[in-house]
Amino acid sequence: MVESSKNVKPWRQDVKFAALAAKPTGWDTTPAMALSVVFKFQRPASHLGKNGLRPSAPQHCTSARNGDIEKLARSTNDALTGVLFDDDRQVVTLNATKRYCVEGEQPGAIITLTALTTNS
Repeated sequence: MVESSKNVKPWRQDVKFAALAAKPTGWDTTPAMALSVVFKFQRPASHLGKNGLRPSAPQHCTSARNGDIEKLARSTNDALTGVLFDDDRQVVTLNATKRYCVEGEQPGAIITLTALTTNS
């Protein structure tokens, strides 16, 4: 597969390194998993005026420059494969959201992975 964005490889590396750093000792990589990702994007300067957010600024993060949510989720899922789970087919629940950063937030992602038990 050929990636269409030059940002995919560095994104995957960043996610992988963050996952390795956050991985608890003894983490089981074999069960089914639920993955939740909130992708946070910096608002373009054109959305801001002298008094803050312009009334005409879009509420939702739908700009083509931010990518489509399926590709964002897939690249994140791929980065976690071999780190927090053995194969991406183990992800049986996926919740993904794109939004603009709120004041004081940095662009990036909030990634939550939950190992599912037989009672989940």
